[in-house]
Amino acid sequence: MRLIVAVVQGSDADGLLRALTARGFRATQVNSAGGFLRESNVTLLVGVQEEHTAEVLRIVKQNCHSRTRFVNPLMPIMEPGEFYVANPVEVQVGGATVFVLEVERYERIA
Repeated sequence: MRLIVAVVQGSDADGLLRALTARGFRATQVNSAGGFLRESNVTLLVGVQEEHTAEVLRIVKQNCHSRTRFVNPLMPIMEPGEFYVANPVEVQVGGATVFVLEVERYERIA
């Protein structure tokens, strides 16, 4: 048994959940926020048999894409009377960060 923990961008989460459930996989969604851009993320917890790990990873890869965005960096600390306009910075967002963990014991309580 494996636990797949996938952290994906919020805009990719709905499509990924639909694709996983269409293939019969159950997932638990936990809303989270990224540390760098403070944007909405979703952490999905998917428990699967070992032989289904590659299929779940393939579905994640098909549904979570990286994209380029321009963001305004945080304003620096300034002295009174100074004026500073920060230029937008190009960053890559999206994709997925995935952890695959071995599960020693699994119980489903109904």
